[in-house]
Amino acid sequence: MTTNQPPQAADRSGGGAPDARQLRGILIAVSIALMAVIASVSGLNVAQTHMAVEFGASQNTILWIINIYTLALAALLLPLGAIGDRLGRKPMLIAGLGVFGVAGVAAGLAPTAEVMLAARVAGGIGAAMIMPITLAVITSTFPEEERGTAIGVWTGVAGGGGILGMFLSALLVDVADWRWLFVLPVVLTVGALAMTLKSVPDSRERSAHRFDTVGALVSAVAVAGLIFVLQEGPERGWTAPATLISLAAGLVAAIGFVAWESHRRDAALLDVRLFRERGLAGGSITLLVVFGVQAGIAVVLFPFFQAVLGWSGLLSTLALMPMAVMMMTTSGLAPKLAARIGSRSTMAAGIALAAVGLALMALFVSADGGYLTILPGMLAMGIGMGLSMAPSTEAITSSLPREKQGVASALNDVTREFGTALGVALLGALLSAGYRGAVDDRLRGIPQGLADTARAGVANAVEAAGSAGPHAQDLVHAARQSFVDGWQQAMWAGVAVMGALFVYIALRGPKTPPPRLPQGPLQSRTASASTSTSTSGSKR
Repeated sequence: MTTNQPPQAADRSGGGAPDARQLRGILIAVSIALMAVIASVSGLNVAQTHMAVEFGASQNTILWIINIYTLALAALLLPLGAIGDRLGRKPMLIAGLGVFGVAGVAAGLAPTAEVMLAARVAGGIGAAMIMPITLAVITSTFPEEERGTAIGVWTGVAGGGGILGMFLSALLVDVADWRWLFVLPVVLTVGALAMTLKSVPDSRERSAHRFDTVGALVSAVAVAGLIFVLQEGPERGWTAPATLISLAAGLVAAIGFVAWESHRRDAALLDVRLFRERGLAGGSITLLVVFGVQAGIAVVLFPFFQAVLGWSGLLSTLALMPMAVMMMTTSGLAPKLAARIGSRSTMAAGIALAAVGLALMALFVSADGGYLTILPGMLAMGIGMGLSMAPSTEAITSSLPREKQGVASALNDVTREFGTALGVALLGALLSAGYRGAVDDRLRGIPQGLADTARAGVANAVEAAGSAGPHAQDLVHAARQSFVDGWQQAMWAGVAVMGALFVYIALRGPKTPPPRLPQGPLQSRTASASTSTSTSGSKR
């Protein structure tokens, strides 16, 4: 089933194709908008203690303040992406930036935890209006020969922006106040809004079919239910009633969504038959795994930096920057490499490098050796993820027709969010299990109360060491070495997952299109005549 047909009808304001200067303006606008959204995902993690003290809130409430943003964002991506295709991508982006900016101001001034929760929900809704449109604007406005490079920049911001946003957030908390965390997204939003009004052209797609309201609602329930399970399962317990109810609701809604969309076929919000194609399936699975591993790595790295090495939050986020820089740099280079050797080979090479990075960290991590024992693995991970993300994103967007680019972009984003939640839940659980399994044998001779505290986690053990007297050194040593054991278990699990993904992509990855032959005089005249015919036909 082919999907690269032109839309049934499309309204595009602004006359002809954008020139090079306008394309740069478009890319800057959507990149700034995307950075604002991504920075707000992880920024509040560095301010949990400050919010708990100021609001007098429980840890559960603080986690809801952090997670409700991602939950609202993920649940509404598909519906709002599709609405943006129909109503106009520029108006949707402007409206989303407006909602997001107002929500950021409200969160920064929130007097209570309840107001903060409401502001974070509104911010998630605004983010869901922005995020899929940023990529859809690129795929609908950039010419084919430049689209891959633009998508590479977009994926670099999407992948490395979270780490950069976390670093800037930690810096603001250290030098100012936690409420200044919202200044950065609001400033980025204002800049993106100005650039959007100036540079981004409007585009919208007309469809012969009515909007798939049922599919939109069911998809929101499915995504919200399953993301809730992954976010809350580790905290509440995987067999807690709320977790099981959410899992059941999410699975039933997901099955219902597939059945409904199969029935709607060409009128569907997302034609599920398209997953038979290698590009859509391979790109989605790759992003799911790569972002899952990236998020899981962050869960492992932060306790290592802070509890094992004794670093501050700011220094810990700074330590992640080499990986983020490598990721953002190679994301921009990946489309050029894919044009030379093919998308499948580029994705496979990136996946292999990421697996090598995980293996290096598992083999050489050491509490005594410190940061330098994991730096080579982090760099290999950054390069590998950068090489695999851009071709995967382009495989997804090119698998859906032009009139569905908002949906394609939203699918790309939903896959990222699922991968992130899944990676945090699974690699975090493996790390905890490995730590608990290793620490018991090292706690012999340590008083029972101190030993029980140490079993809760490496950070608890380090904190308890202050009052452990003569047992302090043994307690810290046991906790740190056990954390390294849990680290290795999590890393080898990541290697196994990446290995399975490598085999899948090598066998079933996106097919490489035939190379474009350079045009001679005859081909140039033929192409020119064809373009002229197409243009005159569109005017009739």
